[in-house]
Amino acid sequence: MYKTKTFLLYIIAIIYIIASAYFIAKEDVLFVTLINIIPFILILVYITVISLDKLLFLIIFLTPISIPATYFIPGLENNISLPVEPLLFGVLILFIVKLLFEKKYDKNIFKHPIAIAIFINIIWMFVTSISSTMPIVSFKFLLSRMWFLATFFFLAAHLFKDIKNIYTYLWLFIIGFSIVVIYALYSHSIVGLFNQKASNQAVRPFLPDHTSYAAIIAMLIPFVIGMFGIKRFNKLKRWLFAITLFILFIGIIFSYTRAAWLSLIGALFVYLIMLFKIKFKIILLTTISIIAIFFTFKTQIFISLERNNQDSNDNFTEHIESMSNISTDASNLERINRWNSAIRMFKDKPIFGFGPATYMFKYAPYQLASEKTIISTNSGDVGNAHSEYLGPLSESGLFGFLSIILVFILTGYTAVNLYNKSTNTEIKLLVMVLFLGLITYYIHGVLNNFLDLVKNSAIFWGFTAAILALDLYHNKKNIS
Repeated sequence: MYKTKTFLLYIIAIIYIIASAYFIAKEDVLFVTLINIIPFILILVYITVISLDKLLFLIIFLTPISIPATYFIPGLENNISLPVEPLLFGVLILFIVKLLFEKKYDKNIFKHPIAIAIFINIIWMFVTSISSTMPIVSFKFLLSRMWFLATFFFLAAHLFKDIKNIYTYLWLFIIGFSIVVIYALYSHSIVGLFNQKASNQAVRPFLPDHTSYAAIIAMLIPFVIGMFGIKRFNKLKRWLFAITLFILFIGIIFSYTRAAWLSLIGALFVYLIMLFKIKFKIILLTTISIIAIFFTFKTQIFISLERNNQDSNDNFTEHIESMSNISTDASNLERINRWNSAIRMFKDKPIFGFGPATYMFKYAPYQLASEKTIISTNSGDVGNAHSEYLGPLSESGLFGFLSIILVFILTGYTAVNLYNKSTNTEIKLLVMVLFLGLITYYIHGVLNNFLDLVKNSAIFWGFTAAILALDLYHNKKNIS
């Protein structure tokens, strides 16, 4: 039997080699491409049949190094990341099939508050896709969000029953993303420019711009730092952590992304709050006091900000200083323009909004001439609302805004509650660094929104799934 299988394997291999050689000789690009992807497809089918978990690990490794289809086919209308997003769509179908027929999935995941909040958000997104001003655009966006969640949240949460899989999932992503960072730094060196202007081009084709790239690095840094506190890792692994951390820090410095740097500072403050167990009442009173001071001295604050004429540039100190420039910095002024447009759109359609993913197509008439900048456009081809909060507000109305806020709040509540109650030091440390990674994105989300990008979603929803799993499966366990 073994000899028969071996013989058949040799026959198939010989036929494959002959077919490849024939089409290469004929210079038939289409058939050469098809022939070369057959082994890849067969491997994926085999992995899927044997274990969906292994397919998930393969996807998470490939995600950081996936490339948009428009890089290969310029002008393509429906852009997707290759090879990952077609795989994600397949996983979504398999996930639904397994839920209906195998019934091995742990339904307790669906009952967790975080999962319930996500369901509420998705259901409302479905409702507003029906009422959307551009239903096809909205349903495409909804479908992509569903395959992100199916893989990176629901399947990942089930996989994270084994805590070692959390580390495997995240390190596979980090290894893949480290390749992207090294590539970006190499791109800087090729052109001989380690400056702000080169930062966008350096991360392409893997990411659309330096801001989404830096947002991922900011999320990963707390996790990698936290790994030094896990006792199970030996000296060799700690050296690898140190090298990885160095690569990530160099990457974020030369990303020239102010929002990412700010988000790490915010995460540091949250770390101190969790470390010293500062009571919620004190935090609430401090927040209310800051808001009260802001509104009391609002006029003086804005006058002071308008006096800041420092534009963003390559100098680190001046680049930080430019964050508060709302008088001449085009990037800051354009964000304000987009935010104000989103608020006007919300006022026009406060209940259902314009529909998911429609902001970039509908905001142009809501711009005021007095707020436009040198980088403003009416074509809807250079970005969205630049806010993870105002985007849903304009696209899915008040309830869309509240539903995504609910996801963030319940995730934070679960993380802090688990951190305070857990007696296991590894669980406490792991949940803290995962939450701090999410904090960087919650803060970054004020200034940008990237959950429509597969790379950012993979790590964001993966972190969220890990917090859910730690709460559901590992809260009272001793980790060996």
